[in-house]
Amino acid sequence: MSGYAICKLWQEVESLRAERNVVANRMKRKLDPSEREKLIAEGKHLKENLVALEEDLAQLTDKLQREAQSIPNSTHPDVPIGGEDAASLRKMFGTKCEFDFPVKDHVDLGQELDLFDFDAAAEVSGTKFYYLKNEAVLLEMGLINWALSELVTRGYTPLSTPDIVRSSVLEKCGFQPRALNTQVYSIEGTDQCLAGTAEIPVGGMYMDQIIDDSLLPLKFVAFSHCFRTEAGAAGYATRGMYRVHQFSKVEMFVICRPEDSDSFHEELISIEESLFSSLGLHYKTLDMPSEDLGAPAYRKYDVEAWMPGLGRYGEISSSSNCTDYQSRRLNIRYRPAIEESNPSTVDKPKKRKGQLKFVHTLNATACAVPRMIISILENFQQKDGSIIIPEVLQPFMGGVKAISPKSKQ
Repeated sequence: MSGYAICKLWQEVESLRAERNVVANRMKRKLDPSEREKLIAEGKHLKENLVALEEDLAQLTDKLQREAQSIPNSTHPDVPIGGEDAASLRKMFGTKCEFDFPVKDHVDLGQELDLFDFDAAAEVSGTKFYYLKNEAVLLEMGLINWALSELVTRGYTPLSTPDIVRSSVLEKCGFQPRALNTQVYSIEGTDQCLAGTAEIPVGGMYMDQIIDDSLLPLKFVAFSHCFRTEAGAAGYATRGMYRVHQFSKVEMFVICRPEDSDSFHEELISIEESLFSSLGLHYKTLDMPSEDLGAPAYRKYDVEAWMPGLGRYGEISSSSNCTDYQSRRLNIRYRPAIEESNPSTVDKPKKRKGQLKFVHTLNATACAVPRMIISILENFQQKDGSIIIPEVLQPFMGGVKAISPKSKQ
């Protein structure tokens, strides 16, 4: 299949449509019965041929679209080339916690403090699901409301998004629901999927729209549930909450002019770093290499927090500039306002509308709840088995300052 074949077929379809219109216009005239019969037969023949060609064109167009969607975005010139080991360090904040007692991981801590139930969740839902209990529920809600509050004060509009999206929207955002080892849950017998991140429904909200230039940038902070199959992840960080099928997340999403996307990428990663610094976490920010970007990303930063119970750094956030990769597929455009000055007058410059352009889209994680719970439990565990709640979260947890072992009856 080639673009030439589609163009040729499209020309044939347009030619038949033109012939059909000619026949239809001739039918409006006064005609003798024999000539009318000939035109009816000709119109029927054209219609049958047109239906067949339109079906072929639709199939070829869909096939070409799917092949085009497998082509990734271009990359920023400063992106490191290579695999995960080629990532470059952007920032290191804080130092690793030092403990004078044996360190426990979040699973042991959560079970001793009666915060999780993985066994019941496995019976009810399957592996990689969990129940949150007691203060863990307050911690989840506190993290969500804290992140939303922080972003709203920075001028981001809050959203709560649908959990189910059409497969076509998901594909236009750069995800592959039909790919081998897909991370996407598809709903059998429908064209719908469970959303793996809020960027999909937020981006889809502006699909096929022309945004007024005066409204840009659009900045959102969206709360959603996320669903991922975690296919191909067996044997890697599978214990506890690190890699699960369902979780809550607060996501930032920006729609902006092309010339502004690099600066908004810096804004997003700076917000992430500010949030995690205020929690007192030790983390590093990485400029991710070309082989780890994913199809939509032009450039991506990952934030990895130190998780002492796991004995390594674990990803807690990412921030991606997708440039016009998603907007071209979603058909999100704007018409820039162009100022025209007249040196012969003292009037204010007049504005005229320029040609339509595709916007740029960016996304960044403000708070992925399970990874944040892991980081807090493991970094702020105490010798007596309690967990100190970061000060900035305490007002969002009803004033709870610590999670302490339950007294045994």
